[in-house]
Amino acid sequence: MEKETQNANNENEPAAIRVEALKKSYGQQSVLDGIDLEVKRGETLAIVGRSGTGKSVLLKLIIGLQKPDAGSIQVEGEDVNALNLDQLNQIRKRMGFLFQNAALYDSLTVEENVAFPLRRHSNLEAPEVEKRVEELLARVGMEKDLKKMPADISGGMKKRVGLARSLALDPEIILLDEPTAGLDPITAGEIIELIEKMQQEGNVTVLLVTHDMHSVEALSDQVALLDNGIIKAKGSLEEVRKSEDPFVKEFLRESA
Repeated sequence: MEKETQNANNENEPAAIRVEALKKSYGQQSVLDGIDLEVKRGETLAIVGRSGTGKSVLLKLIIGLQKPDAGSIQVEGEDVNALNLDQLNQIRKRMGFLFQNAALYDSLTVEENVAFPLRRHSNLEAPEVEKRVEELLARVGMEKDLKKMPADISGGMKKRVGLARSLALDPEIILLDEPTAGLDPITAGEIIELIEKMQQEGNVTVLLVTHDMHSVEALSDQVALLDNGIIKAKGSLEEVRKSEDPFVKEFLRESA
């Protein structure tokens, strides 16, 4: 069942994320060719499309890990491209990022991975950090594995730890890059449930990149389908399903 919007979409509500005329190329290859997107506060927008169509690149541009060739990116009203490194880091503190492969530090334990942003970006004392880490790991069912190394846990467990780390600083915005990719259906379902719980517990804005339509149905308020650097359809999932665009129809049919 398509997720109902928990926060009514008020047209006057300022956007948490606004992307306008965004372009990005690598050499002669155009990855994004004039993207326009808006994610309202408290809303979940799913970006879907085939592999290699720039979905993950879009997230990296929004968080400032890469620079666009043209266009603008605003996060909570701040022009990301115009910020210096210190200003960008202040914005990043308000965002959590779950990388596709979880991107845990191999040399740190589960506990140390989750504690990393707290020790780097907060003024918490060591006992407070320890308590916060235990709470975060308990939220994702990993409280018994805090002393393990990333090499000693499964892919699904790594995603859980990555999700816990992304929530460490109580972000207003969460960027999720393929949170269920490479997972078996049961584990993928558990990750979806964790994200749903996160949505219910706080008024967070979520930008979700995925090819998993089960995630889209469970989590998203709005959907944007990306192909060849442009958005072929956007709106509620029901609205996207009504699109007459041949690619949109084919993608949804194959995804089903």
